[in-house]
Amino acid sequence: MPVLSLEKTNVFILALCQMLFIIAAITAMTLGGVIGIQLSPEPDFATLAIAVMMIGTVLSTFPASLLMAKIGRRLGFILGASIGGLGGGLVCVFAIAVESFSLFCFGNFLLGIYQGFAMYYRFAAVDVASAAFRSRAISLVLSGGIAAAFIGPWNASALVDLLDNIPMGGPYLMIALQAVIVMMLLSQLKVPASGEPLQGAYARPLKSIIYQSNFIVALISASIAYAIMILVMTATPLAMKAQGFDITQIAFIMQWHVLGMFSPSFVTGHLITRFGVGKILFIGSAVLAGSVLIASSGQTLSHYLISLTLVGVGWNFLFVTASSLLSTTHTEAERGKVQGLNDFVIFSLVAVGSLLAGQLLHWLGWENLNLLMLPFILVVTVLAVCLSLKQRYLLKA
Repeated sequence: MPVLSLEKTNVFILALCQMLFIIAAITAMTLGGVIGIQLSPEPDFATLAIAVMMIGTVLSTFPASLLMAKIGRRLGFILGASIGGLGGGLVCVFAIAVESFSLFCFGNFLLGIYQGFAMYYRFAAVDVASAAFRSRAISLVLSGGIAAAFIGPWNASALVDLLDNIPMGGPYLMIALQAVIVMMLLSQLKVPASGEPLQGAYARPLKSIIYQSNFIVALISASIAYAIMILVMTATPLAMKAQGFDITQIAFIMQWHVLGMFSPSFVTGHLITRFGVGKILFIGSAVLAGSVLIASSGQTLSHYLISLTLVGVGWNFLFVTASSLLSTTHTEAERGKVQGLNDFVIFSLVAVGSLLAGQLLHWLGWENLNLLMLPFILVVTVLAVCLSLKQRYLLKA
């Protein structure tokens, strides 16, 4: 198969797998808090299952990266989909059937493992793409979330009565079935020899890598962007439910949020190439700040729609750009530990954000919860400006 055709085929497979994974993630994020209210012993624990899912991601992301550095992307991804996606979906169905909150949390923990492996789909795009195609490859893989923006909310709302006597079990059964499809797709993934781990290749100490300014900017930008996005996304269904909105309206808002997350992926890679990393990080920060201003000005359906869509767009600009920047900080032999550390830090903060979402919403309210995001957005803005100035200086030198 020609190199170019193989490159595009691999990216297409990864984009499909990304789509199916995002459907699972949307379902878990949309229904986790709602089911949590029904099963948990205390209202404060409503978002605990979502937090446990993020903890599963935190605990698996570094081992997943190191494992795939030894056995390759394809086998690692299939393992994550089988244990996390198939196993997690089925456990959640059983937990809902027997009304066990602890078992439901365990099922979400397994879904977190699924996420811990699936988050490397974007880095696998770098492994299968030529240097000139890498930023676009990351964007195209993440663009798989666009279809998920339509299917995910439908999966979370239209299939709640799919299984008799197991209300809301249907969407989780679908997660399990989709994980099987993911495993079938991944069996056809063909990573070139240049993208597979090389045993015995020289790798710098992690300490010398993390002191690079590009690594620091990439890590902080992606971590803050993801933590903000998850915190707001987790709190939204609870805030909307408190305002009297039904599950169909909540799913509609989540759909537009996810569209905002992944629609820009068709152009983000081009924008990075044309304008540079620093400028796109700055734009992403500005979009997130705009979402805060909209969210804090009201709680009508339109306010939720605009603010959550902007949160998604801001996340995309920051996360895709940070992922692209991170890929310039390590060699192939170093990817396992660098990417693992990066995602470990990101999802540690994401776990904290999802765990605190319900409590912050309860104690601060929707408006103040969003305003709390501004200082963190400012940090990314400052980093973006500094990086832009550095890039301009290097071009002049």
